[in-house]
Formats: sequence, C-alpha cells, structure tokens
Amino acid sequence: MRKTVFSLSILTLLVPFNLLSQISGGRQIYTFLQLPESARISALGGNLISVQDDDINLAGSNPAALHAAMHQQIAINHSFHVDGISHGYAAYGHHISSSDITVHGSLRYINYGNFERTNAFFQREGTFRAGEYALTMGAARTFEDRLTLGANLKVINAQLDNYTSFGIGADLAAVYRDTASQLTFSLVFQNLGRQLTTYDGINREPMPFEIQAGISKRLRYLPFRFSVIYHNLQRWNILFDDPNAEQGTIFLGQEQNNGNQNEALDNLFRHFIFSGELLLGAADNFRIRFGYNHMTRRELGLDNFGSLAGFSFGIGFKVNRFRIDYGRHTYHLAGGQNHFSISTNIKEFK
Repeated sequence: MRKTVFSLSILTLLVPFNLLSQISGGRQIYTFLQLPESARISALGGNLISVQDDDINLAGSNPAALHAAMHQQIAINHSFHVDGISHGYAAYGHHISSSDITVHGSLRYINYGNFERTNAFFQREGTFRAGEYALTMGAARTFEDRLTLGANLKVINAQLDNYTSFGIGADLAAVYRDTASQLTFSLVFQNLGRQLTTYDGINREPMPFEIQAGISKRLRYLPFRFSVIYHNLQRWNILFDDPNAEQGTIFLGQEQNNGNQNEALDNLFRHFIFSGELLLGAADNFRIRFGYNHMTRRELGLDNFGSLAGFSFGIGFKVNRFRIDYGRHTYHLAGGQNHFSISTNIKEFK
C-alpha cells in the first residue's frame, strides 16, 4: 500500500507539471497528455509550441508545427519518472506534395507500474497495473509561405486495474513564421474533447483543455534561439492556497511581501515558460538547452531551502544519421524527469 499511496501522490503533483499543476490535480482526466513529448521539449521548460523545424515531436502539442521538412522523419522518446513510472512517445511524419499537406501519426503512453492489491483488512491479494494511451493523427498546411494551420485528432484509452475509460480529443493550432527576421508566433488550443466512457459509468470528468501562445526568435548574429510561452490563456488566476505564502518567493528567488500586488505579479509569471537553445555547428548538429518554468518553481520548490525545482537543461547532437537528445526537468528535491530521444529520417537510408 505504501507504493500505491506514494505513486498516486506523486502523480497528482507531477503529471500536469507544466500547465495546471496543483490547481487541476484530481479535477481532470488524461492529464498525461500534458507531459512533454521529447527530451528537447523537457529541456526547454516542458513546452515548445513556437518553433517550426524538422523535429517531428513538436507536432504532438502543436499540429501547426508540421511542414515539409518533417517528411519521413521518425522519432522515439522515453522518459523515466519517480518510483518506476515511465512515459513514452513515438511519431512519424509524411509530406504529401500533391496537396502540399504534411501529416503525422503518433503514439503516447504512460506506465504507472505495479501496484499491490489488498482487501479491507490490508491482506495482499496480488498486484495490478495501470497505464494510459493516446493515438494521434494530425495534418497541417502552409499558406503564403508564412501561415500554417493544423489540427490533431486523439483517441485516448486509460486502464486502471479493471477500470477502463475511453475519450476523444483534438488540438487546433496556427503558426506564423517570418523567415526574414527568424521570428515565429504560435497559438494553440490543446485537448478539446470529452470523455466518452467513464470508470464508474456515471461521473464524466473534463479534459485538460488549455490555450497557449508562444514566440521564438533566432538571433541574427549569434547561434541562439530563445522562446517564451504563455500558457493557460483561458484562466487568469492559477494561484493555489499556499499556507507558506508569507515566506514564499517571487520570480527567480526574490523575496516577496504580502499584498495583492505581489500576488498578481506572481500569478502573471506563473503563466510564463522561458527557454533558450544554443545551436552550434554548420548544421546545428550540437545543441545546448535550458529552460525555466515559474509555476513548477513556485508550487514544487521549498521555502527557505534552495533547489532546482522549475529549472531544466539538456543537450542534443547528431551522430551519422541519428539525432540523440537528453533532457532533465527538475520537479522537487525528491526527484525529476530524465528524458531520452532518438530520431532520424528514413530518406537518409535510401
């Protein structure tokens, strides 16, 4: 029972780490859809909707990121969480030149591990497993070489012992890319949809719907790209009742005093995720990444005790035909997420 209670407690705090965290814990279903798809995304604060390049993993959260450079790209990702919980994502992209549409298919899953089954007298009666899965198909088309519109359709299944739930979801997105100034804007409506069948056949739970906006800029004279993501546009107040608020911290560790003004500023910064990517080599074959998620910092950091909660980092490099990435996102002193990715293009083997 200890492992069951500990695992479920950690999941409540960590699964929606980059979006709603504690304000949505237990209120929504299929929150594993909010986990970052790849090691690159994990290293960049857990969210990257404002970049459009050849990374097929980006289409998992932003279907408008799809474009011709992703033709025949394939990627496999796996992350390791605390207490044996693991999460994975696999994707493939294809460009249809006749209609100038790029499509992709992906499979996302999370495995919560083994749990001990006990009766009302705490007697062990074996074990059971729990996991969730989502199959996604998406497409996008570019207009006038700058504006891309895309959509994802998701079929979702959750299995918790003998209980099963099915749902359907969708993403709608737009990306505007100015190639002259190397500036990209994006707007994404994530996880529209509903739960079709419930665990108990009665209570239907809401999807983790969210609206996000982002901007990315690659510098003209430096091999560096920064990104700023604003999440939860559909909800302004994303604070939670914190008994330690009087001794809390505000942005990047600065001390705060009580007052509505400081709470408003803290709430504002909780909406932002900041990240940067250093692109080295003639073809950007070596990359150094870092990110900062203020919501994770404020909700999972400890007062009067230093930690790296909310900070993330990672590297990526290309070896022959394969691109290999590693990302680390720190949640809490108790642990974080280690994410590994490998991707390639099938055309390079022909």
